Amino acid sequence: MQDRDQPNARGLLALDDERLLAQCAVDCYRARGPGGQKRNKTSSAVRLRHLPTGLDARSEEDRSQHVNRAKAMRRLRTTIALKLRTPAVLDDYKPTARLRSYIDGAGRLRVNAKNEDFPLVVAEVLDLLAAALMRVSDAAEKLGISTAHFAAFLTSDPALQTEVNRMRTGAGFKRLRA
Repeated sequence: MQDRDQPNARGLLALDDERLLAQCAVDCYRARGPGGQKRNKTSSAVRLRHLPTGLDARSEEDRSQHVNRAKAMRRLRTTIALKLRTPAVLDDYKPTARLRSYIDGAGRLRVNAKNEDFPLVVAEVLDLLAAALMRVSDAAEKLGISTAHFAAFLTSDPALQTEVNRMRTGAGFKRLRA
């Protein structure tokens, strides 16, 4: 759910990395586990805590703090997209140009989780699904794609599928299966 004073996902995701990072507390620490002497002696692991929302993301798999910071930022964007909702009205909904650009000629929504637009697309899709009261068919109709293709997108990424199923079960619907 969205608190009135809490920023919305799409607004946060529109920020560049520098502006989003300015809203975060950055913790650097020594990663545990295998990786040699460098891993155990340098503070290369990074945790970003987004102060306005309380969401966080971390990365500690690389020996480079810069690489881990970039990975943590990417994970924070995905977490924001999955956890924050922007209220929408189903009757007035029109997909953004960005979202429409990922609907192919066969009526499939295709955007890879590695694509930099993935968090923005996910945020919009989940906002639409919430506006449709978790009815996949109603949301798919607003996108102009089939229910099957929309459900396939919603189950294409494990984190997305987990969040969709959390939202659906909370609304009294069955879980989607891949």
